[in-house]
Formats: sequence, C-alpha cells, structure tokens
Amino acid sequence: MSIFVDTGAFYALADEDDEHHARAKAYYASHFKPGFFVTSEYVFVETWSLIHHRLGKIAARKFWDSMRSNLIPPQPVSAQNLERAWEILNEYHDQDFSLVDCTSFALMEKQKIVDAFTFDHHLYIFRSRKTVPFRCHPS
Repeated sequence: MSIFVDTGAFYALADEDDEHHARAKAYYASHFKPGFFVTSEYVFVETWSLIHHRLGKIAARKFWDSMRSNLIPPQPVSAQNLERAWEILNEYHDQDFSLVDCTSFALMEKQKIVDAFTFDHHLYIFRSRKTVPFRCHPS
C-alpha cells in the first residue's frame, strides 16, 4: 500500500505558519516508512515553486534537499499519464483541476493508489474511472 503526497501536504510540512502544519506533521510522523509515500515529478516542481515563492530560497533548497534523500521519490509522468490526464480534464470539465491535479490522478490510477496525503479538495471530488473515491488523509 502506498500513499500519494500532494503539494498541499508538502507545503503544510514546510510552513510552520500554515493552518494544516500541525496535522500534517503529526500524520507524517505517525505514518512515514521508506517507500510508503510516493509523489510525482510535477508535484515536486509545483511544491518547490510554491515554497520558493512563499517561504524563500532557503526553505525551497531545504525541501529539495529532503527530496534528494529518496525518502519520497518523485515518480515520472509518462506520455500515457499525460494522455489520461487530458481525458480526466475533459471528463471533469466543470471542475477547476490543474495539470498537476490531473497528472496526479492519472498516476494514482495507474499505480492503483487510493490513499492521498492532501488538503486539496480536488482529491475529494475526483473518482477513479468515476467509481472509486480516493481516501484523503489526514481526515
């Protein structure tokens, strides 16, 4: 079993002033095992950019350094993932899903991941193949 880590969770861990920081830190501390958490290259880039913009270059470097340790290795987004992301974007045309959201959903489907460490409401909306909801943590 794997848990997909979304941008909001990474950001909450990095920003002590974030409203979700305490919950994110507690969840991470109680659930972390090497290889248990996964993320995508797109989430990594989005998170780094967000941290750099809001918290500065030192915090962004610290985040990147922690990702280099391979405790949560970013998974590549393949051409197949991008095609499925396009399908998702069109299936949910009434939602404001980002490219990163859609590629995350596609990667989670492909790897049969149903759990997400997130604070993003979009993961509560999406249903894999319109049937299976993701389980979002911490709940």
